[in-house]
Formats: sequence, C-alpha cells, structure tokens
Amino acid sequence: MSKTSALRVVGDDASTTAIPNDLQAFWMPFTANRSFKARPRMVARAKGLYYYTPEGKQVIDATAGLWCSSAGHSREPIVEAIQKQAAELDFAPTFQFGHPKAFELASRIAALAPGDLDHVFFCNSGSEAADTALKMAIAYWHARGKASKTRLIGRERGYHGVGFGGITVGGIVANRRVYGSMLAGADHLPHTYNREKQAFSKGEPEWGAHLADELERIVALHDASTIAAVMVEPMAGSTGVLPPPQGYLKRLRELCDKHDILLIFDEVITGFGRLGAPFASERYGVIPDLMTFAKGVTNAAAPMGGVVARKHVHDAFMTGPEHVVELFHGYTYSAHPLACAAGLATLDLYRDEGLFERSKALEPVWADAIFSKLKGKPGVLDIRQVGLTAAVDFEGWKDAPGKRAFVAMDKAFHDEGMMVRTSGDCLVVTPPFIVTEDDIAQIADKLSNVIDATVNPS
Repeated sequence: MSKTSALRVVGDDASTTAIPNDLQAFWMPFTANRSFKARPRMVARAKGLYYYTPEGKQVIDATAGLWCSSAGHSREPIVEAIQKQAAELDFAPTFQFGHPKAFELASRIAALAPGDLDHVFFCNSGSEAADTALKMAIAYWHARGKASKTRLIGRERGYHGVGFGGITVGGIVANRRVYGSMLAGADHLPHTYNREKQAFSKGEPEWGAHLADELERIVALHDASTIAAVMVEPMAGSTGVLPPPQGYLKRLRELCDKHDILLIFDEVITGFGRLGAPFASERYGVIPDLMTFAKGVTNAAAPMGGVVARKHVHDAFMTGPEHVVELFHGYTYSAHPLACAAGLATLDLYRDEGLFERSKALEPVWADAIFSKLKGKPGVLDIRQVGLTAAVDFEGWKDAPGKRAFVAMDKAFHDEGMMVRTSGDCLVVTPPFIVTEDDIAQIADKLSNVIDATVNPS
C-alpha cells in the first residue's frame, strides 16, 4: 500500500499555498519536533525583510534566515542568476574538470579576504567547511614533514557545525554528549564570557584578552610538536553572541606563531558583512592561516561553503608530481554551478548596494535601540551586541531551563509576527542588512513585548 499525504490549500485568491496535512515524515533538524508539529511555525514565501505564513501573515525576519539571508529574501538579481544558470549548465563535476564560474567566484572571494588568503576550496555548508579546514591543517603538517602535529584545539561554547571534526573542536555540550568519544586528541580553550566582568558591554568587552594565554597551558600539557591547529569563531554566534574581548584574537595569533600552530577562523557566521567588514579578520586586524565561510556567500539562495587558505598553506601541497591529486578531499557538489551563480550575484548585490558599509553604519543605531529598550527590564541579565547581532539573556523559569526562551520564540512568531532564535534562556537577533532604523525600533519593541509576556510561567 502506497503512502500518501493529503494537501490543503490556504490563503486568499491572490496568494494560495498548498501545505501537507501530515507533518510526520519530515524529521526536522535542531527542532523540538513534537512541539512544532502540534503548533507549527510555518512559512511559505519570503520577500525582502519578511517571511509570510501559508495564511499570508507577515513575519519580520529578525534572524536573516539563519544568519545567512543578509541582503533580504528573494532578491531578483540572485533569482535571475540561478534561473539562467540552471538553463545553461545545471551541473559539472569539479573532480578533474571545471567550469568558469567556479574560478570567477573563487577569485572574487579571495579578493575580499585580507592578506594572502588567496586560495578557495569550495564545499556546501559550514559544517563541511569546518571539517575541510581541520583536515587541511593536519594534512599541511604531514606535507611539511611534521606528521606528529595532529592535535586540534577548539574552545568551550564554540560551534563549528555538526560533522565529527566540528563537534570535536566545538564546545556546546548538547551537540557532543551522545556521540561518543569523537576524534582523539582534541583539547579546548576556555570560553571568553564572564557576566560579572562583561555584562552589558556594547561591542567587544574590555575584560578577557588574557584568556588567550590558556593556549600556553595547553601547549605545556601536550607539546607544540603534537598540535596542528587552533580553531575559533571570531565571534561565537550559535552559543548566544559572545564578542571577542579586546586584544584576544591578536594574542591568539601571536601564540600560534610562537608555537608553530595554524590558526583557523570559523567565519561561517561572521563572514560577508555581519560585523561590518567583509570578514571579521579584517575588523580585528588578524589574519588566520585558514578561514571558513558559508551562509552569506550566496545569501542562502543555494547551499555553499568553503575554506580560504593562505599562500603558505596552499603551496605546501603543490610539491609532488603535477599529475597527482594534491589533496584527497572534496564533495560531489563542490562549486556547484547554481551555487556559484548565486554567489557571484550576491557579491554584486553586496557591492552595488553598499551592504557591508550599511551594516557598519547601522551598528550604533542597532546597539542603542536594543540597549535603550531592553536594559533594565525585569529579568534581563545581560545584553551582548557586536555588528548587526545581539543576544539578550534573561532569567529562566525555575526547574525548566530554556523553556522561557522557547515560549518567547513561539510567542514572537505567533503573537508579534517576528522570527527570532534561542540559545538556552537567551534570544538572539541578527537582522538582514536591508533593515531600516524604523525596522530596528520595531524589532526592539517586539522583543520587549515577548520578554514581558514571559516574566512568569503560564
């Protein structure tokens, strides 16, 4: 007997949407599935700053999708580029073959990246980018004749996707605890957040640069001859927006140079303008040896990720016979033609509309709105902000950690018409760069409303 899923049509004559009556087949990622399917938060289309439910209700996207639709949704130049590419060249392998847009996009990304971060390796997601960078780091030392350098150092509260390499160096316990021992030999720096010392800091907090010196302790424990790389997010995003302390990243760079360790920046979230510069490495004046990207590279219109390598890393592999594969790694859809077309159109849009510059200019407006509206409200324990990001920690409900934020997120969608993210008892907001000052004020008002509505469990 075949399985069928009946559809129902909702909406008005101008906009109708068919949605399934049966929601069980889709096992949703990073979602409380039973709760969602009991009271769905469903979107059917998007345009500009807004999502629209199947019934046509407008929802402010205060998350830029998932940190990724920075230019707003369904932008015509990107849509048209994908449509044209699908008709012209739908797929081409990049194992031993190539297509022009892959090389064009790689050149454009390399030109945006600082210093001699000049060589781009494509994959399809941030998770793949993280694992690719870690493999490159280990393979680099092997190519250099230092095969004992295999240990990977991450950071507590770090997020580097969901591959085994990423969760090994990552430091979010829920992403690690049920998956066994992971990769052998990893260690972790302490996270950089201290509420007592840093609460309600705008931008980068003054306290905490010394935490980078914990790398000295790790080196003393394991010896530098065993350590391949340190991987950190310039700003830890998924854990609830932890800006780096002033001077922290520069100190980490100094220590990696001192001990001959590669430094990897995971810029999946911070890349492409989120912190007001093409990459956070430029904002902080620190050039890593490897840098991951994803999300904003295509404005989320097609899956794409990648790693940008400095010249000395790339060139270490280019020493053997020219007919032999230098790095035995890659993905079927690396540099997929549709993703490359989306990426090129996205970079054009960022440039032509000055969206990185807009992000930078809006940062103080964003910070002032969030702090002035929410600081001092009952139960608000901290606000963190850097670039066009913000996180609001508030007092949770007794014996139900995380539930208040979950309820706030649900109320924001259904009652306030706004999409936000949660991280524990924390709301995270990261609007697209096309947001206006009036939009920012509206987002702050709606955040205030949902925080007020969840002061006591009901």
